[in-house]
Amino acid sequence: MVSKKLVLMMMGCLGCAGQPTEPSTEKTESKSLIDESVVITSPRVKLGDGRYLAYRERGVPKNISKYRIIIVHGFGSSKEMSFMASDELLDELGIYLLIFDRAGYGESDINSKRSLKSEASDIEELADLLELGSRFYVIGVSLGCYPAWSCIKHIPGRLAGVALVVPFVNYKWRTLPKDLVKNDYRKQLSRWVIWITCYARGILHWWLTQKVFPSASVLDGNPQFFCERDLEVLKNTPGYQLFTQ
Repeated sequence: MVSKKLVLMMMGCLGCAGQPTEPSTEKTESKSLIDESVVITSPRVKLGDGRYLAYRERGVPKNISKYRIIIVHGFGSSKEMSFMASDELLDELGIYLLIFDRAGYGESDINSKRSLKSEASDIEELADLLELGSRFYVIGVSLGCYPAWSCIKHIPGRLAGVALVVPFVNYKWRTLPKDLVKNDYRKQLSRWVIWITCYARGILHWWLTQKVFPSASVLDGNPQFFCERDLEVLKNTPGYQLFTQ
């Protein structure tokens, strides 16, 4: 019964946020590599290369937890993401949740040398600094699934388990049923994005950082990304970005 509840909890990526359970003495000591207008209010840890990662915690204290789970947020999100798991459920199952801002997001410093491998390295170092033990669980949500996949590739020995929640797909997969993506406007969009990423990265960087035309932020709030059932669920999900200012 406990295992079934754990699986159900891991599949729920939308819900209410909690508060950090442990303070950090290092949260104001970094030479900021993020926008100066960002006020640092969350606990942070200092990585080996000098960068800081911000995080928050939920659930039972990690020293008495049965399951230690790191949540990796997705596109246009942060450690403040909603995660549908009640405090009562976390207490019942003995779950400790660690949700962090990926490099360059929220209150975490930018990593100018970001790579697929560095995403896994950040997660491993974060786990070690917060003393999560030799093995822990990772849940990747949406775009956060690629750092989770990187963990499978680069630090498999540290993983007790991994879940990929609503991961993105490769439209070139031969096993992907055509009827599922027949009317998906993102299929053609992704082809252009991949081409630009490979051959004109400067254009991609400009598009995502310019403020004259709507770009990435609009995509994340586009109702076309969701089916009718998704929209009904999201309307009753507190704090989801699509339905808040």
